[in-house]
Amino acid sequence: MAAARGPPDVDADIKARIAARAAALGFDGCRVASPDAVPEAAARLRAWLAAGRHGTMDWMSDTAERRGSPAALWPEVRSVIMLGLNYGPEDDPRAVLDRRHAGAVSVYARHRDYHDVVKGKLKDLAGFVARQGGVDARGAATEVKVFVDTAPVMEKPLAEAAGLGWAGKHTNLVSRDFGSWLFLGSIFTTLPLAPDPPGGDACGSCRACLDACPTGAFPAPRQLDARRCISYLTIEHKGAIDPELRPLMGNRIYGCDDCLAACPWNKFAQAGRDAKLRARDDLAAPSLDALSRLDDAGFRALFSGSPIKRIGVDRFLRNVAIAIGNSGDAALAPRAVALLAHPSPLVRAMAVWAGRRLLGTEGLALASPSCRAAEADADVLAEWERP
Repeated sequence: MAAARGPPDVDADIKARIAARAAALGFDGCRVASPDAVPEAAARLRAWLAAGRHGTMDWMSDTAERRGSPAALWPEVRSVIMLGLNYGPEDDPRAVLDRRHAGAVSVYARHRDYHDVVKGKLKDLAGFVARQGGVDARGAATEVKVFVDTAPVMEKPLAEAAGLGWAGKHTNLVSRDFGSWLFLGSIFTTLPLAPDPPGGDACGSCRACLDACPTGAFPAPRQLDARRCISYLTIEHKGAIDPELRPLMGNRIYGCDDCLAACPWNKFAQAGRDAKLRARDDLAAPSLDALSRLDDAGFRALFSGSPIKRIGVDRFLRNVAIAIGNSGDAALAPRAVALLAHPSPLVRAMAVWAGRRLLGTEGLALASPSCRAAEADADVLAEWERP
């Protein structure tokens, strides 16, 4: 049960001060949702999990009960303050897809890890909220908790309920002011605040995002099958990638922005203002040749402070090998051959696939007779024998 709210003018004044502080910290949106604003979200999540569309993300099912409702995560919560931080790119991120010698990195990963950037701002704002709330009639101090992506919070439904935007057909939030480019964070608080109204759906009959998906990961509007999503495949999935999907990945080596970038609402989007989220020049179109040469130390050094670091060098080189295979550039074939000697069977398996794409089975065998003869891993051998 929600706590009694203060007089409307007092409540509005506190909300205005919180919004002003959020703007001063660099947030581009600050709205309030009731903790019980999205009762249907839990049922949708359960149905999605039951259909197996979460792939190997077992942590989603493990936290489903707490994820379904803010009160299940923290029973004392009375208000959810939703924050949006614009990270819009300066250029169309799809331009790099035509540069087959280069790797395509998702916009969100071309700069410092946004979790760190957003969380720092959230902690500052949360302290401000606690001070504004003070002590209630029972003598209890206002409590706050901050969350950004990694906790079991259904941020997108809450952001929609708060009026930061609406759920696009690509299942991501769309904003009238920032298109598809908003990082989300939330502050749960015991301070009772009046919720803001939702903004409403403005997708209409548009299917641009659905039609843009390279792998057909949307079985229907607002339904995502993660098992076909390139972002899932290149980031969350730990094993070999389905041979059917590999050619469709192109040169995408970490994430995919196609559905986000295709949204017509991006015509109103603006480039992100936060200097900490400014894209690194070396990640705009990184050389596949250079990336394929990374060892563990080089990988960690290159991606220090980046979300890319968390997938590890083996999964990253798996993605790079697939991009090399999709390049159609015979000049990159020696890099596929070199990866046949990598310590990781996962990398070697994808190197076989890439080498066969560029040189053919016989050509790859001639280029690397010792590697095939010495191979003992069943999965790698299966790639050599695949029709």
